[in-house]
Amino acid sequence: MRCTAMTNPRLPTTTPEPTTHDHVGSSEVIRLFPTFLWKSRLRPELVARISAGTLARIDELMRGVATLEPGTCWQSSHGLHRDEALTELMGVIDREVRDVLVFLKADEAQCRVTGCWANVHAPGGFHAMHSHPNNFLSGVYYVKSQVGADTINFHDPRPQTAIMRPPATALTAYNTDQVVVQVAPGTLLLFPAWLPHSVDRNCSTGQRISVSFNVMFDNYAQRMSEPLWGEP
Repeated sequence: MRCTAMTNPRLPTTTPEPTTHDHVGSSEVIRLFPTFLWKSRLRPELVARISAGTLARIDELMRGVATLEPGTCWQSSHGLHRDEALTELMGVIDREVRDVLVFLKADEAQCRVTGCWANVHAPGGFHAMHSHPNNFLSGVYYVKSQVGADTINFHDPRPQTAIMRPPATALTAYNTDQVVVQVAPGTLLLFPAWLPHSVDRNCSTGQRISVSFNVMFDNYAQRMSEPLWGEP
C-alpha cells in the first residue's frame, strides 16, 4: 500500500507582529476563541513502566485475534479505564485532566473518564476524521509509534471557513484547515471532544499502538445543565 508524505507543515507557535503603516499609530492581532491542545511527555521511567504493562495487557486481549492485515486496525472494548493493568496510566490521566480544568478556570468541576480503549494500527492502517460526542474532553496516550506513524491531525471545526480559501503564500494558524502534531511513545494529548481529528496511514513497518479515552463531568444533568441565567 502506497503512503505519501505529509504536505501540511507543523505550524509555528509564535504570532507574527501586525503590519504597520505611516497612517497607523499602533495595531494588534487579537486571537478570538482559540482552541487548545494539551500535550505532555511523560518521564522516561514512567513511560517504560506504563507502556510495558499496557502492551502486556493488549497482548492478552488480542489472543485469538487473527494477525492484522495491512491497512487494518484493532480496537479493544471501551472499559479499559476499569482494568487494573492500566491503573497507573489512569492516575496520570486524572492528574492531567485536573491541570486542564485549572487552565480553563473550571477547576471546581468534577470529571471522570467515561470510556477508554486501545488502538492497534497495522502498517497501512488509518483512522478517518471524527470527533467524540457527549463528552467534554478526549485524549490519547501513545504506547508505540515510530517514524511514519508518529503524527495526528487536527482539523478546523468551523465548516464555514471552507467556503472561501484564497491562495496563501505560507500556512499559519490563521489560514490553515489542518494542524499536524508530532507524537512519540509517552506522549499524552488532551483536547476538546468536539475537535475533529484523524490519523494518517501508518507508513512504517511496525504497529502503531495507542490508548484513547473520553472525559465527562460527573452528574452533569444534576449539577450543570440548568439554564445559565438562573431563577427569575
